[in-house]
Amino acid sequence: MASSVQEVTKLSQLIADAALPRASKELADITAFAKEQGGSVYQDLDKLMPWDVAFWSERYKEETFAITKEQLRPYFALPEVLDGLFSLINRLFGVTIEAADDEAEKWNKDVRFFKVFDDKDRKHIASFFLDPYSRPADKRGGAWMASCVSKSEACDRDVPVAYLNCNNSPPIGDDPSLMTFEEVRTLFHETGHGLQHMLTEAVVGDVSGISGVEWDAVELPSQFMENWLYDKSTIYGFAKHYQTGEPLPEEYFEKLVQQKTYNAGLYFTRQLYLGQMDMALHSDFDASKESIFDVQKRVASKFIPHQMPLDGDRFLCAFAHVFAGGYAAGYYSYKWAEVMSADSFSAFEELETEDQRKEMGLRFRQTVLALGGGMHPTQVFTKFRGREPNPEALLRHNGLV
Repeated sequence: MASSVQEVTKLSQLIADAALPRASKELADITAFAKEQGGSVYQDLDKLMPWDVAFWSERYKEETFAITKEQLRPYFALPEVLDGLFSLINRLFGVTIEAADDEAEKWNKDVRFFKVFDDKDRKHIASFFLDPYSRPADKRGGAWMASCVSKSEACDRDVPVAYLNCNNSPPIGDDPSLMTFEEVRTLFHETGHGLQHMLTEAVVGDVSGISGVEWDAVELPSQFMENWLYDKSTIYGFAKHYQTGEPLPEEYFEKLVQQKTYNAGLYFTRQLYLGQMDMALHSDFDASKESIFDVQKRVASKFIPHQMPLDGDRFLCAFAHVFAGGYAAGYYSYKWAEVMSADSFSAFEELETEDQRKEMGLRFRQTVLALGGGMHPTQVFTKFRGREPNPEALLRHNGLV
């Protein structure tokens, strides 16, 4: 989607200008906390070592927000979360999701099967399998969406089918699966990918659904869906105690919103550093003039001057994304997609009524979710938003403006 190296660098620098002051303050706060809580070993340190930053960042987060994953679990029972997710999809995109567990062969008793119907005419337009639970013995970790059947006119396949795979906590005894907030967010994320696969209107298999969508745009629908977890009316539609039915306490929701921006400066600057280092290695690196580690330090001085790599740092040798993971000259796409997803979500924030949101949701469906890889992502986004992406919403959502 990005048209040039210069365009990527320009966006990265714009975001860095907003994130760098925040990152320096966040690191100073973590360092002060470590000195206060860490005993004599830390009291005389001017700067935390890299391995200390992650540890004390987590301890400071616990102290600041005083909320744990276990406190939240009772409010996110999987059946209620699914009801809330399906309700959101119905309101936004005009489709109804119904269980059809007996209509497909499944590979495990816990796997669910669902059908998707268009509200316009009750036409069955897609289906998906949901494999929600962790099974360490025969299922790999992580979460992913995969294609089972892609839409293809040539193959006479009009009903796409997706696999949605998660590794959530399984039910225990008579209790349902109680999810962490991170597991809920992951489910929304993978469902976003699934929606682009299932609601496609492209009929050429190579560009239907997520096929053929460029790296820097493929995460747009998934990250877009995550944003709805910070929409109060959405999350209170399903976040209720599985035993008492009491809604999620207001203070818990406020802390979830605040946690979203915790250490945003440090996170943003590190992602920009990785993206720009990748781009520099693939665009202007000259081995006769400098080593790859010189490039690393040069880029770090611009994007993470507050946390420069140590002299013996050899992270680049393990940065498999850029030489063995398919992201060569493409690591920037993570942040690029965040810009688009935040900008897309801001289109809904600007609206006042449910009818307006539904109209905007249908436009999102008819563009981002429907057009697949057959149209350049910039054109797809412009058809939805009426202009090219703007990073303002991303910076605002993360407390950087």
